[in-house]
Amino acid sequence: QVHLVESGGGLVQSGGSLRLSCSASGFTLDNYAIGWFRQAPGKERETVSCINSNDDRTYYEDFVSGRFTISRDNTKNTVYLQMNDLKPEDTGVYDCAASAFATCPVIEYDYWGQGTQVTVSS
Repeated sequence: QVHLVESGGGLVQSGGSLRLSCSASGFTLDNYAIGWFRQAPGKERETVSCINSNDDRTYYEDFVSGRFTISRDNTKNTVYLQMNDLKPEDTGVYDCAASAFATCPVIEYDYWGQGTQVTVSS
C-alpha cells in the first residue's frame, strides 16, 4: 500500500523551530514533486512550499520565505520542512502531497498524507 505520513508537529513558542517530515511507504519519493500545505482553523488550505521532482528546485510562498526550508533525503525516502522563527499565524494542520514527475507548482497531486498539527503560542 502507498502511504505518506507526516510527523514532527507539536506545540512551540513564537520564534521557535520545528522540523516536519513527510515519509513515504510503498513508493520512492525521488521521482515525485512534494508539496507542503497548511490549513488553519476556519481557513482554506494553502500552499506553503514545493520541491521539484527532477532538479529539486524549491518554491516558497511569500509568507514563509526566508523562514522555512524544504529539502529531501532520498536515502530516507523523506522530505523535510524546516520551520524557523515560527509565528502564531503559522498554526495549523500541515500536510504533504506527492506528484509523480512533476514540477512546481503542481496542478494535481497523486498522494496525500493525513497531516500533523503545528501550534505556535504567542
